[in-house]
Amino acid sequence: MKSRAKTADRILEAGRRMFNEKGYASTTLTQIALAVGISQGNLTYHFPTKIDLATKLQDQARLRTKSRRASLKPGTIQDDYVEHLLFGMEITWDNRFLLRDRALLADLATANQPNAEEVADYQELESLLKRIKKDDLFRRDLSIDLDVLTRSLWIISRYWMDYLRDSEGLQQITWSDQERGIQQHFAVLLPCLTASAKRDFEAALESASNQPALREATG
Repeated sequence: MKSRAKTADRILEAGRRMFNEKGYASTTLTQIALAVGISQGNLTYHFPTKIDLATKLQDQARLRTKSRRASLKPGTIQDDYVEHLLFGMEITWDNRFLLRDRALLADLATANQPNAEEVADYQELESLLKRIKKDDLFRRDLSIDLDVLTRSLWIISRYWMDYLRDSEGLQQITWSDQERGIQQHFAVLLPCLTASAKRDFEAALESASNQPALREATG
């Protein structure tokens, strides 16, 4: 049983890597089996079709998101905000084929129904911005509509890869490109904050971005 689980995990990791690097359409089960060092028959024993493999990868991403949300322990607002932002950008990066190739993965989506994890992510961002307001960290000389700001910030993070592909024509996206999305998010948020809050948020982002775990995960 453990051996089967290990094989499935190796298939999933190879599939994720190749879908991200080569694209879903350009990756075959034969290529994945070769990368893992197993026969295609062994691979299809675990995942009969390519869409089955992609579905499992999506399920893993959603489970990772749920587990992270369930284990959250509130800290300072700036640390919590940065953690939320970086986690979202990291999990998008780790599973970028799900966004980039979603037209080919229509079977994974439920038509005309909101994605529960995306809704929860939006609500978490909304709660963080409400905390900023409650702590009086928004500039008093600005009239800030929290609904508009929440939507704007969420759209930047959620659709950053679409922008890179559609507006910049990037087919191969690097983590440096993803970091530009983080900076774009902050370019909208920071001007809304008081001077001291801005410094605190910038310091929190720098500290989190320099953590070895983040560099290893995205390097």
